[in-house]
Amino acid sequence: MPPVRPNRRSLIAGGLAVAAAAAVPPSVSTPAVADGLIPIRLAGPTGPAPVGAVDLHLVDPSRTDPWSGQAREVMVTVTYPAADVRDRAMLPWLPAGAERALKARFGGAVDGYALPETHSADRAPVRPGRRPVLLHSPGYQSDRTFNTLLIEELASRGYVVAAVDHPYDSGEVEFPGGRVVVNRPDDASDEARTAAVAVRAADLRFVLDQLTVLERGGNPDTEGRPLPRGLRGTLDLTRVGVFGHSRGGAASASVMHLDERVRAGIDLDGALYGPVVEHGLGRPFLLMDTAVHDGLNQDGSWPPFWAHLSDWHRCLRLADADHNCFTDIVAIAPQIPESVRRTLQIGTIPADRAVAAVRATVRDFFDLQLRGRQDAGHLLWGASPRYPEIEYIAG
Repeated sequence: MPPVRPNRRSLIAGGLAVAAAAAVPPSVSTPAVADGLIPIRLAGPTGPAPVGAVDLHLVDPSRTDPWSGQAREVMVTVTYPAADVRDRAMLPWLPAGAERALKARFGGAVDGYALPETHSADRAPVRPGRRPVLLHSPGYQSDRTFNTLLIEELASRGYVVAAVDHPYDSGEVEFPGGRVVVNRPDDASDEARTAAVAVRAADLRFVLDQLTVLERGGNPDTEGRPLPRGLRGTLDLTRVGVFGHSRGGAASASVMHLDERVRAGIDLDGALYGPVVEHGLGRPFLLMDTAVHDGLNQDGSWPPFWAHLSDWHRCLRLADADHNCFTDIVAIAPQIPESVRRTLQIGTIPADRAVAAVRATVRDFFDLQLRGRQDAGHLLWGASPRYPEIEYIAG
């Protein structure tokens, strides 16, 4: 199948660098320089619960990493509704080693910025209750934190989200002790992309297995680091969803094809690869694109997949947007020079509207499919006066 746009499945180098330096709420002006660096801030979630998170280092001895030749390992951040975040440090958007690796990668283009903290309290105690669980896979050359705005929103509204970094396919992956693995670019062929998506899908299945260990009170972290108090018994693994951006969207569809434990999924503007394209799915799936992508007309992978979706399915569009409006990168544009802004694939939609619309759509889809909340249907028909940026395409 032909590619949609060569750079659609990866972030332009300059854009990725600036993304790490400017994921800020669009209503906040660039702050004054402090300690020689421009501090960057992320907008917080809007749900009723504060948010906690824990990082996990997981090793799968049953698989050999195709890039390193060693046992496959991943880093995961589990984000959840917290009971109390007082006196807890907030996790950084990127840990120190990954931040240094990113800045070095781009020749100092972001050395003048201090990357932000998140609004996720490190290992805060978990709010009691059984929660639906969502897996998240980021885009190619992106990091699991690049969808922090969306992930924290979902956690603040009652979901547990496990965001997965895929070493050598993601951007910068830092492991305990400071070891950092960076992206190894693929050859841009369909074969290479199909193989990479298959590895991602296997990673997601493995992470789901390890969440089962967590739910039973075990600690799958390779270093055995302390877990948040109250985590056991809060993960409802009968209600599992998955979502991803770009290549992560392809991984979302693929893991659903392989694993029936995953009940519903979302592809945010990603081309699809592997057997799922021709086989489709028998469980709910949402495709979201932009007019630039126009997946059902311009992406060779979407029509055959669409034709073989036998359960609830819909295609929605984010109006006036481009590829990276589904990520934190959309919050970058108001804070950077026009010369860089043009590389970011963000379209003309106001950043605050893009963030609000994507948050609402993803939340409403999972509320409908995993919580049975029928009032979510209005937005999913692209007919919400509150979010006119969401357009109905098909389904």
